[in-house]
Amino acid sequence: MKSNYTLFRIWGIPIRVNISLLVFLPILAWLIGSGTQLGVYTDLINAVTPASVDEVALAEQDRWVVGVSASVGLFASVAVHELGHSWMAMRYGIGVESITLWILGGLASLAEMPKEWNREFWIAIAGPVTSVLLGAVSFAALYAIPSDLTLVVFVVGFLAVMNIFLAVFNMLPAFPMDGGRILRALLARRRSYVSATQTAARIGTLFAFLFAILGVLALSPIMLLLALFIYAAATGESRAVVLGELLEGLSVADIIEREEPLPAGTSVEDALARLLGARRSDIAVAENGQIVGIVTAERLREVDPNAYGTTTVGEIATTDVPRIDAETSAFDGMYELLSSRQNVALIERDGEPIGAVSRADFASVLDIRREMLSL
Repeated sequence: MKSNYTLFRIWGIPIRVNISLLVFLPILAWLIGSGTQLGVYTDLINAVTPASVDEVALAEQDRWVVGVSASVGLFASVAVHELGHSWMAMRYGIGVESITLWILGGLASLAEMPKEWNREFWIAIAGPVTSVLLGAVSFAALYAIPSDLTLVVFVVGFLAVMNIFLAVFNMLPAFPMDGGRILRALLARRRSYVSATQTAARIGTLFAFLFAILGVLALSPIMLLLALFIYAAATGESRAVVLGELLEGLSVADIIEREEPLPAGTSVEDALARLLGARRSDIAVAENGQIVGIVTAERLREVDPNAYGTTTVGEIATTDVPRIDAETSAFDGMYELLSSRQNVALIERDGEPIGAVSRADFASVLDIRREMLSL
């Protein structure tokens, strides 16, 4: 089942909506349009904007119209916020793969995250700046909208307040939110990118625990979900940056297993002995000098022991494994392999398999690089 649906494209960027938002949007519309919440928002708009919303007149209108208009406008503002990030990224020549709106806001997926502190700073701050500008435009519009257009005044006033709130909230130094990325960028001016990420991630996890406590005290599922997201994203980003640093400068071709492929006619008995001697759980299989697949210890053990001497690895080798180009960076190759949920992949050059790489191979290289960096 698809989880993201493309609505349209802006600057060639697919604007997608996650199924979580499709489920949450009617709930948000009802919350905004309900009697108690409507009064809270009306008082807030009247207090901090030049608008003067008549709550009685507003309540007489269809509450679904009020709620839907405000909630759709809110997520449209989130999309504009993400377009701010995207515009700045494209100014630096960085591609934007998509913008996805989901229950907690929006995510702009960049083709790569810049490690130059100034680029990350401007890309990160572009979103809050865009929200402030959108909020300012909404504030200004309230002076021009006739006061008798109660619904329009409410929605524009709501967006004026929410966009300023969106900018301020995103500036919290809770990595990986915008404020957290800005913090990492500033820290990276005087320290390594890895160290800056680890510090920003630690601060992000502290905010995650704070949001979790507030979520429990306020009985707020959204706050708890936000805490979980920040914690997972902060720790995941920190881990990814460390791994990326360790694999810097390597391609998957540098990590290919050094064991010679097994000839397709090798018996299962001999193959098991070969794997045991090499302390491996998988090995490439070749026929006429050409790699044709992979055989694993698990697959070998599925063979009837009485047939070990007569069954060949060519008969049981599998080709249903990921295929990764040899020039792919080691980090991207590792990510592809982990995403595939398989333990081994074939490495290709010009469309032809030249070897295999497993999770164990990546783990071995990471251990070696860690030892080298600690010397």
